[in-house]
Amino acid sequence: MDTIRLMTNHRVADLARAEAWYTTLFGRAPDTRPMDGLLEWHLTDTTGVQVWLEPDAAGASGCTLAVADLDGVADALTAAGIDHEGVEEATSLRILRLGDPDGNRVVLTD
Repeated sequence: MDTIRLMTNHRVADLARAEAWYTTLFGRAPDTRPMDGLLEWHLTDTTGVQVWLEPDAAGASGCTLAVADLDGVADALTAAGIDHEGVEEATSLRILRLGDPDGNRVVLTD
């Protein structure tokens, strides 16, 4: 198998509410709306996040994203109104745990 792209998948109950939250998280609107009920943010040429309207499965998704400046991102998210518990020390790196409005987990790491 030659994998050329990786998209995480987050299932939500309210697409408009999720779009607002992920737009704040990524600092921009979705890159594409490939079909009804689906939003996509392309984070690099080969990675991205999909947000699906799937109310019966909402809140059971998650992903981990590495960022260049975890402290700066944490500060920017606080200023933008995204609640979190702050940067945590893990065994070999640091993490910032986030939860979207449906309870999907987004973990940022440096």
